[in-house]
Amino acid sequence: MGYRHTAAVLLQRNRHEPFTVLQQKAPFAPARENESVRDTVLMDESPAVGMGSGEDAAIDMRRLLVIHNPTAGGRRARRLRAVVARLEARGIGVTVRPTGRRGDAEAFARAADPAEVDAVVAAGGDGTINEVINGLAAHAEAGRPLPLGIVPMGTANVLAAELGLTMDAERIATAIASGRRTMIWPAQANGRVFSLMAGVGLDARVVERVDPRVKRLIGKGAYVAETLVQLATRPDHRYRVTLDNGDGWGEPQEVASVIVAKGHFYGGRFICAPDARLTEPELHVCLFPRGGRLNALRYVWGVTAGRLARFPDYRVVTARRVRIEGPAGDGLFADAVQGDGDVLARLPVEIALAGWRLPVLAG
Repeated sequence: MGYRHTAAVLLQRNRHEPFTVLQQKAPFAPARENESVRDTVLMDESPAVGMGSGEDAAIDMRRLLVIHNPTAGGRRARRLRAVVARLEARGIGVTVRPTGRRGDAEAFARAADPAEVDAVVAAGGDGTINEVINGLAAHAEAGRPLPLGIVPMGTANVLAAELGLTMDAERIATAIASGRRTMIWPAQANGRVFSLMAGVGLDARVVERVDPRVKRLIGKGAYVAETLVQLATRPDHRYRVTLDNGDGWGEPQEVASVIVAKGHFYGGRFICAPDARLTEPELHVCLFPRGGRLNALRYVWGVTAGRLARFPDYRVVTARRVRIEGPAGDGLFADAVQGDGDVLARLPVEIALAGWRLPVLAG
């Protein structure tokens, strides 16, 4: 069965009933200052979470809301159809809602009723998943968190990598249907939630400027091309980073770029913060101090070659809160803050852990 922009598919709760097609109207760990940072690893395949117990115990999955980005076609669309078919075969009722524009995924997730669905599944890339998480934040803040399931359909699929999820439809469906939850700690940048990382500097400018049409055509290659453009044309901005480790704000540090990480993967399976874990209530702040094109190229090479931790000027420190300020500019003219691969905010920005945890169906 195909999925169209104008249709939401409801698979009845009773597996013996035929499905109908509904027309859609439209305590913190202290900073480890003296610890040496482990060497980064090129394209690490290891997930960054472990399974827990107690609050992480399995729940019964009977009704699911799937929110998906219909721009993903071909093999990715077939993956979603295969996952839904496998969930249906297990007797799980599935409602599929395609997004039509930016903000739909967040609105659909926020409108989900915990009395009507057992979990919300995001089918898309990290940007779509981020929108869904921002919608689920309302439920978590109210003390009624809805679990998040994931069908990876994006370019980098970083959150799926952190959770150890594969692209195999059977394994994805099993992870969702099992109801086994891993509790992760999201963070917030000026009130907007992110689960993976927030960045200011070169990576944020690349995310802001990359052409979506080129991204659809060549995938990750679009980011490589835009990185080269930004290295050739961008002004060399400097940023002030101030950290709070729980005892008040420290002295500002000047850097060329900064990434605040919740997970250890970056841009796929590259690594900037090897000790960062989604399940830990801690921010890992990656500081790139030296400016200029040659240093920017050196840092890019360090990330992609797995040698970043060996650079004597590169540091990763932990914090409870992070404040980042930059060149003068207001509103749209201020430098961008990228979060989970999309522009999330603009400078100045304050980043802190969210005051709640999110259950994720990781199998």
